[in-house]
Amino acid sequence: MCMSKQIPVLLILLLGVCPVQAADIAVIVGRDTPEITLTPAQLENIFRKKTRLTPWSQAWVPVNLHANHRLRRAFSLQLFEQPPEQQEEFWNIQYFNGITPPYVVTSEEAVLRFVTDTPNAIGYVLDCHLDARVKVLLRLTAPEHSLPCVPGHAEVKP
Repeated sequence: MCMSKQIPVLLILLLGVCPVQAADIAVIVGRDTPEITLTPAQLENIFRKKTRLTPWSQAWVPVNLHANHRLRRAFSLQLFEQPPEQQEEFWNIQYFNGITPPYVVTSEEAVLRFVTDTPNAIGYVLDCHLDARVKVLLRLTAPEHSLPCVPGHAEVKP
């Protein structure tokens, strides 16, 4: 069998062993957080720190992935209609007004842990990485085919 015919067969075999699916973005909070409903506009205000308090009068604690993370890019494009690097000027202005940007962590597992361990934290992960530690407030549709996901494989980085 020539090499060009072997590659599609190999891909089919790999996909059968490691299913990959497109994933949506799940906006999450800790499982003990009171029930609330958020719109994308409200979520944008929380992540831009224009809305600082929860409905129960506690400070929101938004958490982002690092600016080069593919999920952060998809989240930013979906919610703010611009990539993370175009938000830098906004945050520079906010910083000089005493408003710091959301916390930044390095992986989806770190987001899950942060949201679980921090009261009133709000973050996002691919929906295939959800588990019992968190609950979903909102789902954002990721750009088609941009965020493949292997369930149970939220990367962990130091």
